[in-house]
Amino acid sequence: MEFALEVKGLRKTYKEFGLKNISMKLPKGCVLGLIGENGAGKSTLINAILGLIECDYESLRIFGQEYAGNEKQIKEEIAVIFDKTCYDLNFTPLFIGKILSNVYSNWDMEKYHMYLDQFELPKKKKLKEFSKGMKMKMEFAAALSHDPKLLILDEATSGLDPVFRDEILDILREYTEDEEHTILMSSHITSDLDKISDYIAFIHDGELLFTKTYDELQENYGVLNCGQRIFDALNREDIEAYRKDTYGYRVLVNNKQGIRKVFSDLEIEQATIEDVMLYCVRGEKVA
Repeated sequence: MEFALEVKGLRKTYKEFGLKNISMKLPKGCVLGLIGENGAGKSTLINAILGLIECDYESLRIFGQEYAGNEKQIKEEIAVIFDKTCYDLNFTPLFIGKILSNVYSNWDMEKYHMYLDQFELPKKKKLKEFSKGMKMKMEFAAALSHDPKLLILDEATSGLDPVFRDEILDILREYTEDEEHTILMSSHITSDLDKISDYIAFIHDGELLFTKTYDELQENYGVLNCGQRIFDALNREDIEAYRKDTYGYRVLVNNKQGIRKVFSDLEIEQATIEDVMLYCVRGEKVA
C-alpha cells in the first residue's frame, strides 16, 4: 500500500496543551476525516504537518519523501483550504488566476474558469464584495485548479450553505476516484465526513485515540438502550463508553455483531461519527 502522508512521533508542546506523539498514515487515493472537539489539536496537527509551526517528529513523509529538504517540491503538489480565505480582499478571481498561473507549473486556467462558472462567482468583482460562502467557493476553485495530489481541508466546508456543501462533497469524492489524489479533511460537520470518508482519525486533548476505516466503524460500532440487567451482562471490552439517565443506559459499543448473537432481541442503532466522538469525549468509561 502506498501512502500520501506518513507521520511518526510528532510532538508539539505549548504551556497548557500539546500534541502527544502523533503517528498516523494516510493511504494514497483515500479521504481521511479528522475529528475531535474544538481545541483537541486538529488545526495544530495540520499546521505542524504543513510546516507552519515548529514541531518535533521522528519522521514526516509526504508522497514517500521526507518533508525536510523537499519542501518546495512537495508543496507544489499540495493544496490547503482553511476556514477563511487566504487571498487579499482587493483581488478579483481573474487577478488571482493570473497570480497562481505563475506559481504552479501545472496550473489549469481552463479548469479554473470552469469552476468559477460552475460556482457562479463574478470574475471581475473584488473578494471584499463576496459573502463568506462565495469566498470559500473561490478557495475551492483555486485549490482544485492545479491538480494537487494532496488536498488538506481545515474546516473548509463550515461556511458553505447545505446545497453547495453537498455539491462540493460530490466533487471531492470524484476527485479521489482515480486513486491518485488524497484528501485530509478536518470538520466539525461530522455528517460531511459520514458521506465521503474512507478513514477516520480521532484526536482528543492532543492525543490520537484511533485511526480506523469508516467501514470498520460502520460494521462494529453501534448505540443501544438498555436497563441495568443488560448493562451488567455486557462484555466490558465491548463497551467504548456510556451515558446514564433516569431511564437507563445509552451505550456506545464496538462489537455490535457479537452482542446481537448473545442478545438477539436487543435493538442496536447504527453509530454515526458524531456518536463516536460525543460518547468518547463526554461519556463514562467502564471500570
